[in-house]
Amino acid sequence: MGKLYDLAIIGGGPGGYVAAIRAGQLGLSTVVIEKDEKLGGTCLNRGCIPTKAILHSAEMFDGFKNASKFGIQCSKPSLDISELHKYKDRIVGKNAKGIEYLFRKNKVERILGWGKIVDKGKIEVSKNGDKTIVEAKNIIVATGSVVREIPVAKFDGERVLSSDEILEFDRVYKSIVVVGAGAVGVEFASIFNSFGSKVYIVEMMPRILPLEDSEISKELEKSFRKRGIEVYTSSSVTEVSVKEEGVLLKLATGSGEKLLESEVVLIAVGRAPATKGIGLETVGIEMDKGFIKVDKFMRTNVENIFAIGDVIPTPQLAHVASAEGIVAVEFIAGLDPHPINYDHVPSCTYCSPEVASIGLTEEEAKSRGYDIKVGKFPFTALGKAAILGKQEGFVKVVGEKKYDELLGVHIIGPHATDLISEAGVALKIESTVEELALTMHPHPTLSEAIMEAAHDTLGSAIHI
Repeated sequence: MGKLYDLAIIGGGPGGYVAAIRAGQLGLSTVVIEKDEKLGGTCLNRGCIPTKAILHSAEMFDGFKNASKFGIQCSKPSLDISELHKYKDRIVGKNAKGIEYLFRKNKVERILGWGKIVDKGKIEVSKNGDKTIVEAKNIIVATGSVVREIPVAKFDGERVLSSDEILEFDRVYKSIVVVGAGAVGVEFASIFNSFGSKVYIVEMMPRILPLEDSEISKELEKSFRKRGIEVYTSSSVTEVSVKEEGVLLKLATGSGEKLLESEVVLIAVGRAPATKGIGLETVGIEMDKGFIKVDKFMRTNVENIFAIGDVIPTPQLAHVASAEGIVAVEFIAGLDPHPINYDHVPSCTYCSPEVASIGLTEEEAKSRGYDIKVGKFPFTALGKAAILGKQEGFVKVVGEKKYDELLGVHIIGPHATDLISEAGVALKIESTVEELALTMHPHPTLSEAIMEAAHDTLGSAIHI
């Protein structure tokens, strides 16, 4: 009989590898089964990290184009795509090596191969035709997700691209249609607009970033249109014709049929849980619309089998998967972990301008029966934003009238994705809007916009 592990984790993404490290810290003998050569999953290798690296390059490119207004004269910038990919790949490689180091530090073992549950406590690992059995007292399924296709536009890797494939772009496209205006779609729309492509966005919902507060979505659409991005909301793709010179799309819009022509099309309509071929049906794990059902401690209906991340019906975000992994491992280790409050999950979109939010939107708060009050503060009124030359957007604070409870904070503007963490702490400690307003913020900083928006909620904003 081989080694019996305390914990085996299928998948080495931000859910799986974080769970493994925490398990190692708690003294559990742990093994991670991962099919890819590199640890880190989609987030590190094909998602969050490489995309944000390219977005940073796009931001710098825009900065050089506008450097003269800061008193800096430079020649017209040009994009070196080969060097851009080298930079992106260095970042990815460094982070992957960091995970490997943390595995060694915490005595986490790693097995390369495809993991499939064949019995309670048993995982079959396949690699190059060879099969071995791994036994463990507990199993965590952390296999993540895969890009979704749409029936009328199958990926071909040349003209119809997934978010995985477009990461390796070898040229700045003359034009690109982005189908889907969630975080992935608007980030790539922002990237290629900065690099000089003609960009079209198609979204079937009434607004882009449809999960964000409606005022935030409207502000981003206004900004995108100002940048020359064409936005088609309440529109769906009915036909895609791939031609030698590009792609022709037929759209069904509220005002009738619309034709769009572009060099390529990016399909960014979300991700599907990666649950096929991993043996869930063998042990009778309950599913719900393709997702694994779990309780607040990430337990499935099968004893000692847990699931975290994109395979369960919670927000498909790296930081959510990591938090879920820690909850599952601490429960396995006999601790008393705090269940996750999914109302307090920060959402970040790294387009230009950035968008970030946490807590309830104005619409959600009203639908839950709260008697609300709302305050806003524009970045145009902020000294630091003027210094940076980034004055688009605003901070919006949603509060409850009777007890002054802070319900949500929503930001569109410079460094929104960094600023949102302050609001996360405030929600975590059950801060009131007044306490947020009375927290002294340093001047001049972008964070003053949060303080001022809280003041505005109370009717006492100073600088507007």
